[in-house]
Amino acid sequence: MTQPPVRDKTFFGHPRGLATLFGTEMWERFSYYGMRSILVLFLSAPAIRGGMGLSETTAVGVYGVYIASVYLLALVGGWMADRLFGPRKTILYGAIVIMCGHLSLSIPIGGAAVWLGLVLVALGSGMLKPNIAALVGELYRHEDDARRDSGYTVFYLGINLGAFVGILAVPWLQEGDRWHLAFGAAAVGMAVGLAQYVLGRRHLGGVGEEPDHRLTPAERRRFRAILAISLPSVAAALALWALTGTFTIDRFSLVLAIATAAVPVIYFVFLFNGSHEITPQERTRLSAYVWLFIGAAVFWLIYDQSGSALTLFAQNNTQLDVMGFHVPPGWINNVNSLAIIFLAPVFADVFLKAGDRVSAPLKFAVALLLVGLSFVVMSVASGIAAGGIRVSIMWLISVYLIQTIGELFLSPAGLSVTNKLAPRAFGNQMMGVWYLAISLGDAIGGQTYRLTRVVPMPAYYLGLALAAIVAGIALMMFARRIRALMGEGESQPAELTG
Repeated sequence: MTQPPVRDKTFFGHPRGLATLFGTEMWERFSYYGMRSILVLFLSAPAIRGGMGLSETTAVGVYGVYIASVYLLALVGGWMADRLFGPRKTILYGAIVIMCGHLSLSIPIGGAAVWLGLVLVALGSGMLKPNIAALVGELYRHEDDARRDSGYTVFYLGINLGAFVGILAVPWLQEGDRWHLAFGAAAVGMAVGLAQYVLGRRHLGGVGEEPDHRLTPAERRRFRAILAISLPSVAAALALWALTGTFTIDRFSLVLAIATAAVPVIYFVFLFNGSHEITPQERTRLSAYVWLFIGAAVFWLIYDQSGSALTLFAQNNTQLDVMGFHVPPGWINNVNSLAIIFLAPVFADVFLKAGDRVSAPLKFAVALLLVGLSFVVMSVASGIAAGGIRVSIMWLISVYLIQTIGELFLSPAGLSVTNKLAPRAFGNQMMGVWYLAISLGDAIGGQTYRLTRVVPMPAYYLGLALAAIVAGIALMMFARRIRALMGEGESQPAELTG
């Protein structure tokens, strides 16, 4: 008797390994977004309420640098996977470090534990995020772009499902100034994600087990020498700065923001001029990627102010009592997560059917126009609030809905195009480069909030809105030329010109 063919289990029609990565990222995002939803409120709360007692502008600056560091260190995490451990081990180590960071935040012993916790969460996130996204792409290495885009959109659904539950649970636990209990919930979430990853790694097959380009013995010696010099040098510089009496958290966040902005410039110069492992064709594609990178940075500059400027607006200027129920300020961030949970499958299906007819540059352009429109709405809302009126919660809900649609155009496409255009020798690092665009936007966005000391809030929001709209129009005008550089057109021009 003939046995029926054995069919491999799938996950919503996708490889079974996607379920492992989906679940791990979901719980990591639970911990990350849950903690992030209360971070600015905790930093700016007075000490009598258990907070850090920072001014709002300093708290937003610290928040911006912290978020930027999470994504900046993704470049380091990608390098570690490419050269040292391989993606799978780097993800494992990153999850452990993240959990330790949240545990440090949950200990109510003062400022030192808070700063240590933020450092550990940023470092661990940098190790985990680019590599888990790269492994998703590896599951579709031999499949078409539309199917890979669809897989990334399903993966993105997991991100936002975790974010939704985290933003629901952590701010609720924080009510009554129970900050450290809330941070502890984030640690538990990461522990669940870590366990899920360990138990589900067998479904990944042989993907990501070894580094693609392990360091040679000579390169290892050089790497150790660099660490032996650079780490003590940085520590000594910080100690000397502290001894001068001019060190402040505000100034330190500004220095870190400037350093963050310099990193992408240095890294792209290296990719174009310093690495002989990249072919001429790969460099041509990278030149297209630079334009998409800039557009993404502008998008995230505005979008990621949801956890800082918009959360403070919710706390200080929004009517949060709805039908007799008080809405915690952090909960409004969940409009984005909830909308993506419902809209992501729709967009995945639409983009799958559209195939290559809707290009990545066009998706980026639409996203920029939408995020710009969202801050036009914020400009109007803040103008109303300037009169001392608490505005309806519907203003913020509409802002988040507009931004969510923009995010669905840009973020899955950004992950996919990064995987597609990455030089083979820098596959995991290029996922770090994608997150570097987020880092650049967050670093600048955290510092632009300083302008609110001298610029009215309506003008602040409107100025950022116009910058995004101009960038979106520019990308739309040059979309065909960028596609040619990506190798999707009939020719591949050497440069992008008007």
